Amino acid sequence: MTPDKKRHARTALIAGAVVLGMTGMAFAAVPLYKAFCRVTGYGGTTQEAQAAPAQILDRRIEVRFDANHSPDLPVEFAPKQASEHLRIGETGLAFYRVRNTSNEPVVARATYNVTPHVAGQYFAKLECFCFTDRVIAPGAEADLPVVFFVDPEIVNDPDTRDITTLTLSYTFFRSTSPDAQALLDAAEGQTS
Repeated sequence: MTPDKKRHARTALIAGAVVLGMTGMAFAAVPLYKAFCRVTGYGGTTQEAQAAPAQILDRRIEVRFDANHSPDLPVEFAPKQASEHLRIGETGLAFYRVRNTSNEPVVARATYNVTPHVAGQYFAKLECFCFTDRVIAPGAEADLPVVFFVDPEIVNDPDTRDITTLTLSYTFFRSTSPDAQALLDAAEGQTS
């Protein structure tokens, strides 16, 4: 093989490896980004916890509650309380109410975030109604709980130690998961 052909073959091999590597990174980008957000709290992503912290500080923080829904989802969705004041590290309980305003069952899923975003890593949920498909029957309403706490480490971070108010915001969307139609079919089978 001549030196020019070797160089062209090596260049083609490198270009092919780059294309394969970039394709692999494209498929890995979403799971890697989600993992990054979950670990760092980036973008207001909250943490999930198995237990409340042992330490409860005397310092209090206000947690405000916000609710939104996609315009194509026929529901009323609102927090049952505007806010809650609790000590940092103390477990809080809040309820959101959802009501289907249509004559058809809907499958919905809630997402959430916390603002200011920098505090998301210190807001932990023990129980949540998020990221789970929920069938809401025509005219039905439900109270959805969220059990949470603010991690005492929030006071040790220079970026968050002066925060006195957080906002927990949920948004309901029509589910587009592959299981949504199966859930609707099952719900309609129970009412028939």
